[in-house]
Amino acid sequence: MAFPLRSGCRNAWFWQDEELNQQGEMNMTVMGDLEINLKMRKENKMLKKVLVFIVGVAIALSMVGIGVSADAPAMNPKVKEMLDSARAAIKMVKPEAVKAAIDSKEKAIFLDVRDGGEFAAGHLPGAMNISRGTLEFVVFGKIPDQSSKIYVYCKTKARSALATKTLNDLGFKNAVLMDASYEDWVKAGNPVER
Repeated sequence: MAFPLRSGCRNAWFWQDEELNQQGEMNMTVMGDLEINLKMRKENKMLKKVLVFIVGVAIALSMVGIGVSADAPAMNPKVKEMLDSARAAIKMVKPEAVKAAIDSKEKAIFLDVRDGGEFAAGHLPGAMNISRGTLEFVVFGKIPDQSSKIYVYCKTKARSALATKTLNDLGFKNAVLMDASYEDWVKAGNPVER
């Protein structure tokens, strides 16, 4: 059993162990505030280093794009079949035709079906954003004229293929898929808005 003994030193504690050492003397241990503070500081420095390392790794991974894209087609054969079926059923246009429509100010809708954050980071000039996940629920309120010409695009042409098929099924027969991803559009030096 240990208990504190008073000492002449301020903020120092002596702990007396009931066991005797080999010489028959009681063991006394001094553990002052300074010792405790130094020990805690070393532990805090180590904790800070670990946290900095973890944050650094997380930032590095996010910068190199590790992870699954929201638009990456799944490897599941049923999903691949669904995408192939949608692409076979819809009309596609080259990105040059979409650029010409933008340049000539064609009365058309350029529909970005990516999520809001992706859209805010950059999109085709004059584009409208309806996320693929909400398309069926909001399209009639945002595009009341079902005969409108609609150019649909997304990050990799997966969501946009499904969206174009859905639009056609809902009666928007002039909805076509831009046969290029948004990334391809940007790499080609085409105009974007932010």
